[in-house]
Amino acid sequence: MKPLLLGALAMVLALVVAIAGCSRTETYVIGSKLHTEQHILAEVLAQTLESAGYQVDRKLNLGGTKIVFNALATGEVHAYVEYSGTIQEVILKSSRTLSLQEISADLAEQGIETLEPLGFNNSYAFGIHEDLAKETNLTKISELRDHPELRFYFSHEFLEREDGYPSLKRHYGLTQDADGIEHALALRAIVEQEIDVTDLYTTDAEIEHFDLKVLEDDLQFFPKYLALPLVRADLPVEVKQLLNVAANSLTDAAMANLNYQVHIEQQPAATVARNFLATLNVKSNYVAETIGDKLIDRTLEHLFLAAVALLAATTIALTISIAVYSQPSLSKAIAYGAGLLQTIPSLALLALMVPLFGIGKLPAIVALFLYSLLPIIRTTVTALTTVDPILVQVADGMGYTRGQTLRYIQIPLSLPAILAGIRISAIICIGTATLAAFIGGGGLGDLIFQGLQLDDTRLIVIGAGAAALMAIVVELMFETIEKFVVPGHIAALAKVSGNQLAT
Repeated sequence: MKPLLLGALAMVLALVVAIAGCSRTETYVIGSKLHTEQHILAEVLAQTLESAGYQVDRKLNLGGTKIVFNALATGEVHAYVEYSGTIQEVILKSSRTLSLQEISADLAEQGIETLEPLGFNNSYAFGIHEDLAKETNLTKISELRDHPELRFYFSHEFLEREDGYPSLKRHYGLTQDADGIEHALALRAIVEQEIDVTDLYTTDAEIEHFDLKVLEDDLQFFPKYLALPLVRADLPVEVKQLLNVAANSLTDAAMANLNYQVHIEQQPAATVARNFLATLNVKSNYVAETIGDKLIDRTLEHLFLAAVALLAATTIALTISIAVYSQPSLSKAIAYGAGLLQTIPSLALLALMVPLFGIGKLPAIVALFLYSLLPIIRTTVTALTTVDPILVQVADGMGYTRGQTLRYIQIPLSLPAILAGIRISAIICIGTATLAAFIGGGGLGDLIFQGLQLDDTRLIVIGAGAAALMAIVVELMFETIEKFVVPGHIAALAKVSGNQLAT
């Protein structure tokens, strides 16, 4: 019986191995930048691979060009859609117009391959409202020289790019300064006449929907921006062939229509991509997440980011504080160093983590960890050094060692202030973690960024409201912990000083 049982088990194992060998276990990462069209095109690539049996990890809304391209160059992303003009001006920093063959050759040196163009040209353009165009008779960018009173607001990346406003300003001899604004908000603001001139993408769905006037690039500043899938050169040939499925299949009008379905009709980008793939005879079974599913998943991601960062910060900060509190000069230097980290804007700190740790959850956790150190270090050091010296002397007289005095006298008396510092750090983690989506870290920031892209107040409120609710729950949780952990008489004695330290 035993040999038969072993033989049957071996057959089952062999069958499992054979089935596993026949399935595709590779996981490919598809990235995108932070706007609607990129999200749609990323879904086209991702669902094409999934329809062939591959596993796909989506890294969407990854901020600007350099973040996504660097992720591709380092292998953290396997494919995303870029534009020929952006490659020429921002990535390759070429001073002349490059052909697609030259672009391909230059990128090949970096281990990156260009696939066939998707067919449409999504160029930059200058836009104003139709009413303003009628009032001023503006039809060309060069005519803006005669209207210095107009208010210029452009997307942040356009203000910094080589093919952006600084170069265009010199090219056209314009005198107006410009401020930055998120692209989707700019479109809404121009309709409400809060701004006058902004940058557009020529496939923006809002151009027709909001009655915007595209000004002619009469001095031919902007190059062509042909949509090109970029992939890692080391991808298998069959994967590259699959990712080429949409080659030359989209006209400018067709892409604008896809954007319209997402941005104006509020259809999920995944659904729009699936329907488009059906026209190419690619059967995708991908089902777009519901708002409820997104909220649950992003909340769990958010909790993970904040919890891991807070746990690491609490462990390190308490260890450092206990080690240095008795050395005033050293403890001050460490507190100043932690304070210096907090002066760095949170978005800038996240961006600084990308070259060191890449994209995803790790750089987000490291940034949150650094942000969380100061409140814990400052409250712990201050609390330990302000314990009544008479109590410490009494402990010495009773024969307590330094460690025993710390354990039985100083730490219990400092506990309310220490918990206050940890509570402050927890709230900082939860709030700052919403920006993790900017570098592919996930969390509730995904909902907020998507809401900004789509001008969807509902998504913004859901993401921000969930983060605020999480912060309130954590605050109440720490209050409960303090009641159980801190003896009542110590909590009463330390209440005033603990509140002062927390503020």
